[in-house]
Amino acid sequence: MGGISIIIESDDFDKVFKRLKPIFDFEPSELMTGIASLGESQTRRRISEEKTAPDGSAWKPNNEGTSILLQTGQHLLQSIASEASSDMAEWGATWEHAHVHQDGMTIVPKNAKKLIFKIGGKTVGASKVTIPARPFVGLSSDNEAEIEELIIDVLGGSLQ
Repeated sequence: MGGISIIIESDDFDKVFKRLKPIFDFEPSELMTGIASLGESQTRRRISEEKTAPDGSAWKPNNEGTSILLQTGQHLLQSIASEASSDMAEWGATWEHAHVHQDGMTIVPKNAKKLIFKIGGKTVGASKVTIPARPFVGLSSDNEAEIEELIIDVLGGSLQ
């Protein structure tokens, strides 16, 4: 069971309640927008710079040796978006093929015996292609710490 407990040991309840009033009157929309924006930023950083899954494991290199998840342009990176309201913060990718990279997938031909594609300018055929999972959406322990700092900053500012 989670939650917040406040123990008050004071003879001056008026002073205590005056100090706690900002928490009771707190409007969470701004905080949730901050969390969503931070999550979006963390995800963009993971794709463009860190090249690791939220658990810290390195992504498997691609066959061409190009920048992972940026090989075919900026589709994935440009699709990273966030949304927030007073009771939720979410972020992720809107690109229709993002799930392939997040979860991995095996692709087989639909109407032919082989898939035909190019690797390093060379035409290659294969009966199937397995794209390894390269999770980019999620929270690392560092990401969680950044979000906790934001929450403390916002709520701590309410108590000043």
